Amino acid sequence: MDLLRFSEAELNDACAAFHAARARLTAPGAPFELAEEEIDGMPAMVYKNAPRSLPEALAAGRAHGDKPFLVFGEERWSFARFFEAVDALAARMQTVFDVEPGDRVAIMMRNRPEWAVAFAAAATIGAVPAPINSFGLREELLDVLGDLDARLLVCDADRLARVADALTSLGCDTIVADAEPAPTPRVHGYRALLERPSAPPRVAEPAPGDPALILYTSGATSRAKGVLSNQRAVCQALYNIDYIGAVSALGSPERIAAMMARGFPPTTLMAVPLFHVSGLHAQLLTSLRNGRRLVFMQRWDPARAIAMIREEGVTQFNGAPSMVMQLLAEDGFDGEATRSLAGIGFGGAGLPQRVIDDLLRRRPDSMSGIGFGMTESNGVGTAASGDLFACKPRSSGMLSPIVALRVADDDGQPLPTGHPGELWLRGVTLMDGYWRDPETTRRARTDGWFRSGDVGYLDDRGFLHVVDRIKDVINRQGEKIAASEVESCLLRHPDVVEAAVLSMPDELAGEAVVAVVVTRAGAGLSEAALQDHVGAHLASYKVPARVHLRTDTLPRNAVGKLLKSALKDEYRAA
Repeated sequence: MDLLRFSEAELNDACAAFHAARARLTAPGAPFELAEEEIDGMPAMVYKNAPRSLPEALAAGRAHGDKPFLVFGEERWSFARFFEAVDALAARMQTVFDVEPGDRVAIMMRNRPEWAVAFAAAATIGAVPAPINSFGLREELLDVLGDLDARLLVCDADRLARVADALTSLGCDTIVADAEPAPTPRVHGYRALLERPSAPPRVAEPAPGDPALILYTSGATSRAKGVLSNQRAVCQALYNIDYIGAVSALGSPERIAAMMARGFPPTTLMAVPLFHVSGLHAQLLTSLRNGRRLVFMQRWDPARAIAMIREEGVTQFNGAPSMVMQLLAEDGFDGEATRSLAGIGFGGAGLPQRVIDDLLRRRPDSMSGIGFGMTESNGVGTAASGDLFACKPRSSGMLSPIVALRVADDDGQPLPTGHPGELWLRGVTLMDGYWRDPETTRRARTDGWFRSGDVGYLDDRGFLHVVDRIKDVINRQGEKIAASEVESCLLRHPDVVEAAVLSMPDELAGEAVVAVVVTRAGAGLSEAALQDHVGAHLASYKVPARVHLRTDTLPRNAVGKLLKSALKDEYRAA
């Protein structure tokens, strides 16, 4: 199926509308007016009207009062209830635990309202929230807690059980959000703590360069690294999300009109972890600041997601491509149950063609889109939604105004339009560095540029196309093969559910293309049939030398990324 259904004239119109909207929104006196500031000795573009600190950014949510905010099972939280809890916990952090500006507050629990309360409370008093991957096992959790040297830990009972006997040695006071533990000198129940009377908290006024947040990278192939960002970087990133929404709306007026005609208030179904930048920035903090309703899904289940979309009138779902694929495969997706759903957002790059085909065919008037960013840039990079995404669904969108991009060769020199190379980013939203790891920070940065490890190129219209991760580019007898291209081709086969393409050492070719494929039950696919399928669409040197078939799902981390290192270990002997 050819997705380029838009004519050249329609593509021209969509690009013209985008650029006109961008110029209008960023002009002097406009909401997203741009200014140039010197940051770390280098000029950088910033949004002039962005909040200056996290306490200021969070305070915008107080204006929403009794509007509904959080849904968690049978619980319903208004903005007023949320901020009452935030103020109470922030005060206890100061008076009971002596948390000072700059102290780390670790948050280690599954998505729930108390997670958001703990984050906002810590940020309000100038402490540094440090979300931890709640899916980690004991050793992983203790490793990160030891790295953080946190003043306070806010967790749930499940996570407490994994680390309780080590808290004394860590010197970390702990608040348990979903249980009332037996009183101990260092472990406190959330509800009992908040019932104590207290004066209002002292709201911090941090400087733009003060520390604001530590987020740990997903750690798909190695030990997770703490990404430290300052107040300015996080706030500029949050304001950039507002800009993306505004420029998309101005550039796609007919889609916005169709969405508003449905009459559903903005509501996001949240199924990705809050400890990840896409969950924290683009969903929780954006909903908090802009008065949007947020529905927590406690465990990902596509059938349950369809039911929740219907029950709660969900208008937006953002998730990893694998989650969107599963959602689209549910029988009820095309029915009345999802009438409210106006947009689907894809995270990451290398979006399988079949997913794009399905979405554009079944939601032709949606405000769906895609973006490219990373933890180290606070999620800022490129984005496209609405008409722009529909016209260029193979791309990852256009650059945001506050980020610069270099497509670099192996020597770090810029490459011309259309030539793939490593993507380097520079701008106000970049991290200060990896927490307590100056050597890794130094290796990741060159003259103010962050080296992403992703391979891509800019086309002649300015759209970014992400090809793959550098480590996932396979060198077969000198020919460079993007694993994502072969994966996307395999996923076009109707009986393929999941696919991962790996490089394996090969005596003759240097590296061989090896595929691991999950097939539909009873499909009866063979290795030869899938090799023929790839050979019918791609050059012969891209055809996998081996195809390993399996029926169980591929291993993924908490944010849906394939754990290719685990697959390599599993299939290396074969």
